[in-house]
Amino acid sequence: MNQNKQFVPTQFGPETRFELRPAPSAPFRAVQETEFERLKNRLLVQQLVSATPELNVPLRRAANDAAALAWATVFPLLVFPVLFEEKIEAAVLRVKRQARIYANRQLVAA
Repeated sequence: MNQNKQFVPTQFGPETRFELRPAPSAPFRAVQETEFERLKNRLLVQQLVSATPELNVPLRRAANDAAALAWATVFPLLVFPVLFEEKIEAAVLRVKRQARIYANRQLVAA
């Protein structure tokens, strides 16, 4: 054992109390949420009007994916339009690729 023990006298002062107000764990986003949904719906409708029927589901999925990613950022209203455009481009490319594969499959089967 340690033979060099040195005792330090302790002194306690008067008890001090603080008034603490807990901060919310996340900012209140109810107003942002409604604006965000309006923006999402407006951009989605603009894309659906000019899209072919086979792009309906992929565009809706792209909007939902972009919304989920944008909502995780600090400024979802600013980030969403860019993410939505990127997701739309990827969805259109995917649908075109699937159409090519299906057409090739039909040629091979014939």
